[in-house]
Amino acid sequence: MTTFTKQKLTFEQFLEQCPEEGLYELVDGEIVEVRSTRNHDDVANFILFAFNDEIRRLKLSYVVNNTAVFKTITAKATEQGRKPDLSVIDKDVWRSNRSAYSALEEPIQLAIEVTSTNWEDDYIDKLDEYQRLGITEYWIVEDTALDGFPGLKQVSVDYLAIGLREYLGNLKVPAVFVFLLNVEGKYQRTQFRGSERIISRTFPELSLTAEQILTA
Repeated sequence: MTTFTKQKLTFEQFLEQCPEEGLYELVDGEIVEVRSTRNHDDVANFILFAFNDEIRRLKLSYVVNNTAVFKTITAKATEQGRKPDLSVIDKDVWRSNRSAYSALEEPIQLAIEVTSTNWEDDYIDKLDEYQRLGITEYWIVEDTALDGFPGLKQVSVDYLAIGLREYLGNLKVPAVFVFLLNVEGKYQRTQFRGSERIISRTFPELSLTAEQILTA
């Protein structure tokens, strides 16, 4: 019996073969469509508008984008193509090649993921990849309370125990988790709930509470 193994795509092949319509990521060598609920989009758009207001007010050199894809590398050296719900990108990096499509290989300033049914990707896989790439700041917006751990996949690294206990805390209370890269290149987490103001390294004067984001 002959067994055929499907060849995994590289990041460059992903860019060449990715459909023009819709939004996609490269995950474990395969093209995966990214879909979201209206509530998911409302939360992401609320943050996008707030960031753009802050950029204009303070004349910051950033671009906020919700379609940009950038290359990450897993612990097993697999190339991935990730599309955060929101990306905050240095304007000079974004404009360095104006004729290029939205794909990037440089680390961006801030990535935001609004959790959905595949929430373990945000807490485990993307957390590791974004840290490995050197993204300065990473937000996970948990806008729906998790009841247990539906569809939780097994992982080979010890992020499982960390994610369930340290990152998530009380699963029945929605929260905004902000991860900041320290001098050792590791993420340090801060959790915001209710009327707590989000503390951001990228937008230090941002006046947004967790409740404002979570009820957007």
